[in-house]
Amino acid sequence: MKKIGLFFGSFNPIHIGHLILANYILENSDMEELWFVVSPQNPFKDKKSLLSDHNRLDMVQLAIKNYPDMRVSNVEFSLPKPSYTIDTLTYLHEKYPDYSFCLIMGEDNLKSLPKWKNSETLIKNHQIIVYPRVFKEEDQDSEYIQHDNIHQIKAPIIELSATEIRNMIKEGKNVRPMLPPEVFEYLDGSHFYK
Repeated sequence: MKKIGLFFGSFNPIHIGHLILANYILENSDMEELWFVVSPQNPFKDKKSLLSDHNRLDMVQLAIKNYPDMRVSNVEFSLPKPSYTIDTLTYLHEKYPDYSFCLIMGEDNLKSLPKWKNSETLIKNHQIIVYPRVFKEEDQDSEYIQHDNIHQIKAPIIELSATEIRNMIKEGKNVRPMLPPEVFEYLDGSHFYK
């Protein structure tokens, strides 16, 4: 059975932190591929600053073109909105019965996991790889850390956020070092985020 890691996000825009993390997980796990699942609308996020689904999909495609084990998925574009992870996983299992899907999430998301739709089913039926994020220790909910399907990894902590990058672009600052070169070229000269 082919093991696939699913890295969900708005990737607005995808940046080098995402690639460093994805590459680290692929190199240090038994996953054969990692899919960036571009979310059309996160029920917890304000969508005013969100670039169109297809622009964000294009940027991920450009960013990963030199990484043979990384893919981009638009699976959620055709599912009902807002998209819920459990529904996406159900759909993927039906479409790819020979694949085993593993969820990749930041440590900060672990705390909001109980608010997710059908979170118990999600945790029971899927492996979850949790990467470290910078956040306050008291924000951690230890109950889920103990679950057999939740595995914390010691990936490098990248203090880089898409929000910060968007703000810098708005202020006319240079974001070239923070983005994959192809994504920088894509955004440079556009009106995106300005």
